[in-house]
Amino acid sequence: MKEAKGRAFRLGLGVAAAVALLIALGAFLPLSRPGADVPTVRIEPADLVRSVPAQGDLRAVHATPISVPMGQGPFRIGWLAQDGSLVKAGDVVIRFDPSALEKRLIDAQDDLRSARLEMEKEQLSGLSEVRKLEKDAAMARVELEQASHFQKKDAEIFSRSEIIESDIDQKLAQEKETHAEASQHTHEKLTGTEVALLQIKVRQAEAKIQQARAGLQALSVTAPHDGVLILKRNWRGDTTRVGDNVWNGQPLAEIPDLSTMQAEVYVLEADAGGLKVGKPATVTVESAPGVTYPAKIKRVDTLAKPRIPGSPVQYFAVTLALDKTDPKVMKPGQRVQATLLLDQRKDALMVPRQAVFDREGRSVVYRKGARGFEPVEVKLGTSTMGRIVVESGISRGDVLALRDPTRPAGTPEVKPKKLSAPPPRAPQGGGIMITIG
Repeated sequence: MKEAKGRAFRLGLGVAAAVALLIALGAFLPLSRPGADVPTVRIEPADLVRSVPAQGDLRAVHATPISVPMGQGPFRIGWLAQDGSLVKAGDVVIRFDPSALEKRLIDAQDDLRSARLEMEKEQLSGLSEVRKLEKDAAMARVELEQASHFQKKDAEIFSRSEIIESDIDQKLAQEKETHAEASQHTHEKLTGTEVALLQIKVRQAEAKIQQARAGLQALSVTAPHDGVLILKRNWRGDTTRVGDNVWNGQPLAEIPDLSTMQAEVYVLEADAGGLKVGKPATVTVESAPGVTYPAKIKRVDTLAKPRIPGSPVQYFAVTLALDKTDPKVMKPGQRVQATLLLDQRKDALMVPRQAVFDREGRSVVYRKGARGFEPVEVKLGTSTMGRIVVESGISRGDVLALRDPTRPAGTPEVKPKKLSAPPPRAPQGGGIMITIG
């Protein structure tokens, strides 16, 4: 009996010791047992170079525009110098078709003759009517004189009715004279007004004739100085052609100053994050591959616009100021390839995107320590295609989990990380280039 109690007592002590040992070991086990098979990555600093490609063409910084002369348009182009041709000062570069101006001149001359004839007709008609009214007034004065001279006033000689009738005749003659004089003055004013209106028509026709003649004299546009003639292009890249109608002041071509060139390039909207004035860039002329020219961003458009109407792809237009212009190689309109440096850092701490998690609005990573994986809040910086720069929260040599260690393998995230800067897409030959040293 005592031997059985002793065995039971020793068994109880063994169980208690085993429980105590398990409790003691549990203090040193990782916080999350599911993290035993979690893939990890060790953080090491590396040099980061973030750049974006762009395409465009060369343009002159300074150029003399050649526009349609001011006149009564539109004009039709009859002849045009070849695009890119060398011209001297005074050389004719554009001639306009004179047929429209000649027709306009003939019409204006016809209008002038018609207005002058109508004015002469009105003057003659008015003069004839005035003379007629003058005769009527003179006749009325004669009648008034006769009525006054032969007026019947003596009551002993004439009857009462004869005296009244004579008085009425005298008043009627006086009214005829007054009416004839008033009509004469009124008709003279009306004739003067009609003649004045016709004189306005004459002056308008004369002005049209002068404009047409001035236009005929300005049908030839000459080069203001020596240089290369570059025709203007529309959004489709087409130049002005013979037969096109153009308007006053419309720019048709330019003669650039080849001593200073700049590059006009286009960057995809998705790749434009970080574009700022003053950032460095390199330019390569497609006709001279292998030679790069340093440049800096001079201007960035405020809004992204499609290069092709109807296309959903939008670009930011960027002007690059070249550090050096090589007139032997660089010509306006040449295609260029550019690389714009958006960010460059030494010893940057970058982590894979799958190592960053969102926890209640905070960006965290799981760092491996002595007791397992522990959540650490981090501050994120620039994002690239597959990595994110961490500004603070981790150090060199830290080992981070590439999946959530608090969940068993294969369990999906309930709230996946939503980054503010999505990975840039690269449609139509674009895309951000990342170089990690």
